[in-house]
Amino acid sequence: MFELGFGKLLLIGIVALIVLGPERLPKAARLAGLWIRRVRAYWFNMRAELERELAAEDMRKQLDGAKQAMQDAGTEVQRLSQATIADETKPGDGSSHGDHAQ
Repeated sequence: MFELGFGKLLLIGIVALIVLGPERLPKAARLAGLWIRRVRAYWFNMRAELERELAAEDMRKQLDGAKQAMQDAGTEVQRLSQATIADETKPGDGSSHGDHAQ
């Protein structure tokens, strides 16, 4: 965001002391600290909420991918089982699994 070094903080303090005076400066500093804490807490809450939402979206995508993979696997199993059944019932190859007269 922006950088505040020691020199800049000292300059801000001197200007605040001149503008506000020694009587009102402590109260103004407490009020400024309160607002800074509130803004930081709000910022961290918003950031955490955004990270949670992004994580939830990522989990949804992974779940959808796994669901699609399961559906594809189920389709493949059905196709293979139907092909196996068709091969077993095919007449004329002499290798059926039924009873043979010996």
